[in-house]
Amino acid sequence: MTIIDATTAAAPVPAQTHRPTYQSTYQTRVADYWNAEENPVNLELGKIDDLYHHHYGVGDVDWSVLDDEPGGSPARRRDRVTAELHRLEQAQAELLASHLGPLSPTDRVFDAGCGRGGGSVVAHLRYGCHADGVTISRKQADFAGEQARRRGIDDKVRYHHRNMLDTGFPSGAYTASWNNESTMYVELDLLFAEHARLLRRGGRYVTITGCYNDTYGRASREVSLINAHYICDIHPRSEYFRAMARNRLVPVHVQDLTAATIPYWQLRKQAEHLVTGIEDTFLGAYGNGSFQYLLIVADRV
Repeated sequence: MTIIDATTAAAPVPAQTHRPTYQSTYQTRVADYWNAEENPVNLELGKIDDLYHHHYGVGDVDWSVLDDEPGGSPARRRDRVTAELHRLEQAQAELLASHLGPLSPTDRVFDAGCGRGGGSVVAHLRYGCHADGVTISRKQADFAGEQARRRGIDDKVRYHHRNMLDTGFPSGAYTASWNNESTMYVELDLLFAEHARLLRRGGRYVTITGCYNDTYGRASREVSLINAHYICDIHPRSEYFRAMARNRLVPVHVQDLTAATIPYWQLRKQAEHLVTGIEDTFLGAYGNGSFQYLLIVADRV
């Protein structure tokens, strides 16, 4: 076992010989889903600046993107809406990254459920740190790796086709780690146990996630529809804090981002070229209080 503290150089990571260990038939289905996924709301936004995210956005919308410009065309309006949605999702990624620090270029960070890799790039550009992104999808890992090569940062930002519950990375090798809208695909105890193993003592864990509101009662109809749409299993809010406590992760900051993400969904609903049919369900769940969008920051003790 390799233990690395904050004063040492970044740890090397194992070669790509470590294969993902699928914990269940369900996770194999999740991998199949993301290997086949070609959703425009993920791809078209990323084409703007080659930062591909698989999450939603936060912040106030510039509603002028919906205005018809003199002599404008439908294509121009679509481009402006797409750019605004990408600005909001980039703001979300920057918000998460802002809670990882302070980090130095010698620090290593872990992006669990990295998707097509945008979050790892954001963290590297912000701090200069080493980043390891993990996804259960071979297609996503290959795509993200090619993006890092094109940017010339593949010596610092690497992507791995691995299971975030069983990474094979050295214990204590990471100063910070995160999940961005990927916790609903796994059991929280297994996930947080792996984060706690990977993080050095005093390391920082951050997640932004949708969760169902325990005070509402059981998962609402809208939450069930979101689960079916994404083949996921949204956890209750309380379980995040119970599972963290069982795995040496102590919350130091919690922020309700529900109000901050609603404008993103309101704009996306009007983006005819990007809608997926789930927009009204999200807005309904946020509106009736059964679903929340949270930022949780925790220290590994």
